[in-house]
Amino acid sequence: MSPTRLLVLGVVRMYGRAHGYQVRRELLTWSADRWANVQPGSIYHALKKMAAEGLLEAVPDEPEGRGPDRVAYRLTDDGETEFQVRLAQMIAETEGDGAQDAFAFAAALTFLPALSRDRALSLLRHRLTRLEGQLATTRSVLDGGADWGHPDHVGELYRLWGTNVEATIEWLRGLIKRLQDGEYVMADDPGRHFGAPPEIK
Repeated sequence: MSPTRLLVLGVVRMYGRAHGYQVRRELLTWSADRWANVQPGSIYHALKKMAAEGLLEAVPDEPEGRGPDRVAYRLTDDGETEFQVRLAQMIAETEGDGAQDAFAFAAALTFLPALSRDRALSLLRHRLTRLEGQLATTRSVLDGGADWGHPDHVGELYRLWGTNVEATIEWLRGLIKRLQDGEYVMADDPGRHFGAPPEIK
């Protein structure tokens, strides 16, 4: 699932029901176009496509003023399942293109409180283990020196990648510690966590 699809599902879930303009406005206030590469046109496309897939259902929306009626969307049961599965996957996994993985993880991190504390910790520890493996691989390539078959200066790329992974590992360990210490309201904590669906009255 793309970062846009997860974010769109998450925002619709957060509102309970939302039309495209609401979702677009919400994500742009988060600057998601910068850190998740979310484009306004892709938001409307994602809404229609996920409605066709049965992850969202269209519901009549109240007209605003004298304007035309708008179609609003809400999550189906399948949509909620998809949101939870993909949220977990994007937090834990580090596969694929580096930029795309960064966009996916940023999108998932936005809705981290939708998970229980123990579940979030388990997924983050899994990601940490994978990153530690990536760092070890990068270091082994660097240790290989001239035997790796690339021009010597290409080693600077591996040094850059290694430095970025090291910084991410340090930050991730800090986040895990903060969650262990009780920071942030998570889905199984008392109170209302970020991204929670509206309470049923």
